[in-house]
Amino acid sequence: MILLVAGSAFGIYTFLSGHDGGAVVIYVDGEEEGRYRLDKDRTVEINGGTNTLRIEDGSARMETARCPDQICVRHKAISRNGENIICLPYKIVVSIEEGEDTDVDAVVQ
Repeated sequence: MILLVAGSAFGIYTFLSGHDGGAVVIYVDGEEEGRYRLDKDRTVEINGGTNTLRIEDGSARMETARCPDQICVRHKAISRNGENIICLPYKIVVSIEEGEDTDVDAVVQ
């Protein structure tokens, strides 16, 4: 009985807290260009089509870019708070906000 009450309380809290998996925020040259929920699959053209971001299965990845080095395209998909994809040639920063917390507390060298 106690487990049933505790499980129900947790379910209600999760539903009411509105945690929807976070959002991906796109900045171009320091200005916010767009904000998209991670729980809806879509493709977003950035900066007039210089870059294409793919949001799929709760994460975001740079699908295409016109820059020569393609570092942003080779970057892993992001889905957790504070994770970023950066395209320096086009001054694009893609950042996760309100998502899951990262697994790492600190990095020590």
